[in-house]
Amino acid sequence: MTTEFVLLLGLYAFIILGAFLGERGPVNTFKGSAPRLAAKVERDLAVGRNFRDKIKGTGLMWKDPEQKSGSR
Repeated sequence: MTTEFVLLLGLYAFIILGAFLGERGPVNTFKGSAPRLAAKVERDLAVGRNFRDKIKGTGLMWKDPEQKSGSR
């Protein structure tokens, strides 16, 4: 009786985990959304959007990097 219970419990756990961690599970969802998130972050870095002062909560003005002599 115990052997059957353990086998059924293992089978049940395997099916449930397959449902949660299968093709539409959280890991694959993250893999699918990571490129979109990276593109948004890269865009925000390029144009200086959505940056806030932690203390005041106001938007920050984006400054172009200073050109050093000898650099392109």
